[in-house]
Amino acid sequence: MDLGIDRQALVPVVQQIVSAVAHWIRKEGVSPGTRLPSIRQLALDNLLSQSSVIEAFERLVAQGLLATRHGSGFVVAQPAVTHERHWYEGAEQGWGSFTDSPIGELKLGCGWLPDDWRESDDISYAIREISRTDTGALFNYSTPLGLPVLREQLLKRLTQIHVTTSLDCILTTHGASHAQDLLIRTLLKAGDEVVVETPGYGNLYRQLAFQGVTLLEVPRASGGPDLPALEGLLQTHRPKCLFINSLYHNPTGTSLCRTVAQRLLELARERDFLIIEEDVYGDLQHASCTRLSALDHDDRVIYVSSFSKTLSSALRVGYLCASATLIEQLAHLKTLTGLGTSRFAEAMVATLLSNGTYRKWVQRLRKHLSAQMAATLQVLEDEEWQVFAVPAGGMFLWARPGIPDPLRLQACARRLGVLLSPGALFSPTAERSDWLRINVAYAADQRALALFRAMGPTRSTSTILKTTGM
Repeated sequence: MDLGIDRQALVPVVQQIVSAVAHWIRKEGVSPGTRLPSIRQLALDNLLSQSSVIEAFERLVAQGLLATRHGSGFVVAQPAVTHERHWYEGAEQGWGSFTDSPIGELKLGCGWLPDDWRESDDISYAIREISRTDTGALFNYSTPLGLPVLREQLLKRLTQIHVTTSLDCILTTHGASHAQDLLIRTLLKAGDEVVVETPGYGNLYRQLAFQGVTLLEVPRASGGPDLPALEGLLQTHRPKCLFINSLYHNPTGTSLCRTVAQRLLELARERDFLIIEEDVYGDLQHASCTRLSALDHDDRVIYVSSFSKTLSSALRVGYLCASATLIEQLAHLKTLTGLGTSRFAEAMVATLLSNGTYRKWVQRLRKHLSAQMAATLQVLEDEEWQVFAVPAGGMFLWARPGIPDPLRLQACARRLGVLLSPGALFSPTAERSDWLRINVAYAADQRALALFRAMGPTRSTSTILKTTGM
């Protein structure tokens, strides 16, 4: 079996083995019970170490694609009963999740980092450290505002990015979505109007709609919300809030420019609305940037952030900064609805912040993402894809084939085993669009590269699939 290992790729060899075997099982329709070549033979044929093949096979067992059989080694597992999947998640229902996607598929448009990028040793160290030093209260409830030692670390971090606040103005949450939920339920009621960016974060749209809030759409431009469109809306509407993703916007990858930021604050004062600024990708910044929370805003800006995107989606640790009066209201609702946040998770993040591990990890992550961003942009340019804007950092690109062809894209993505995030997922009305969110951390995978090339203007899907061995 030729696994087609590319030793120059940024994707680790073990993950390439996992992807190649999963693709072979899916493409060939291999029957359950089929025996795989021996580990020794597979390693020999592909010039691999046996330990790499063993680790890859163990991952495939954990994913349910392979099983072990006494005396037969590894065999193709009996598939679990699932509903039919589409070439992307959620379009039929309007919204989707990649968390329950078919095993072995490439989640090219997902919103998190690949498992192989995570540095589990640092997290393991933090677990051991807090287990040794905080055993007496480790599994108790945290305080209403959050673990004091974490909030002290957050205050230091906010000071470094020029966000002026104090300990009693910081509240920890179960991630950024929890922070937004608390704000929506505290500040808004059914029938209220808010301004949202489009394209934008789908989960925010759903949270607002669930509360019966009316969404006023403003297009996202390269430097932030489209100001003429916003000013036009404000002539006839009186929104309570504006929700904005300032840095490395999801899904376009763009960042707020200073002139737009200053005008937004002027409008907030003139029209009397609050601004909820989400900054979950802000730690990925490379150079100077503009945050509304770092400017003079008279308590009109509420800052929301999280460690779920940079550390782990399983570590549900987020936080927000607002006026002391609002924080008191939010803390009451937080306690009423959830009895507080996880002391264990917050102690882990506090440890990683205090010992410098998180800072060093983010520095390495920025370099890795920067290289992936440059490489992906080059491939898309070569294949004549259209890119909405060239981001200064972060993990997202908003792009579409130079000659949009939804049917061809659908066929190619299905054949290659690629899950996409189409534009409909980032529209408040689920409006169909040719644009796709691309997570550059996954774009070096051979399946992603084959998709980009297949959608070039001078190539056919069948030609690309043949030349890439897919």
